Amino acid sequence: MYEDFAGEDDYLFHGKARIPSMFKLVGLTGGIGTGKSTVARMIRDLGVPVIDADLLARQVVEPGQFAHAEIVAAWPDVVDQSGSIDRKKLAERIFADPASRARLEAITHPRITERALEQADEFRRQGLQLTFLEAALLIETGLHRRLDGLVVVVASEEQQVSRVMAREGCSLTQALARVQAQLPLEEKRRAATDVIDNSGDEATTQRQVEALVRKLLAAG
Repeated sequence: MYEDFAGEDDYLFHGKARIPSMFKLVGLTGGIGTGKSTVARMIRDLGVPVIDADLLARQVVEPGQFAHAEIVAAWPDVVDQSGSIDRKKLAERIFADPASRARLEAITHPRITERALEQADEFRRQGLQLTFLEAALLIETGLHRRLDGLVVVVASEEQQVSRVMAREGCSLTQALARVQAQLPLEEKRRAATDVIDNSGDEATTQRQVEALVRKLLAAG
């Protein structure tokens, strides 16, 4: 739990309030199939909040939201009978079309970022010292520059492809195309302040995550 990692010296006391000496919002990213969601779960299990950008992405395109209306105007055929966005159909439409992908990102990313920063500010006001923001495109959007650190989860390309095939039920060719369509992991590594190698067993990854959280809390 969080209290197992944060010592009394990490805090300043003001009256009855227990206020962290510094709040950190740290990015968590990686390529498809590297296991960033597994790392996010491990971080949450330690009692540290992780803001899920994919969940926020689903919320900002719900019926009634501004992004929903803009997407419907741009791609009317991706709306299902209930009026919701068919995310799978939308992904198929934009995957092979960089212009469409850029247009979708221009619609959704500012709203996702706004909600993520609102959640982070709420955690800060609650007196927490550390929060992570899990998102696939932190580097590509430049958002990582506004954060207090960036953790990149890595694995071999072979492992990425295998995991994508198992998760999505797609072919080797389709999985490889998805992996290679993203920013190369080596480029993401260069932007990282910390790297979690998720190419081994879960226990090895768990030890890396615990060491990372201890380090970030101690640095506060």
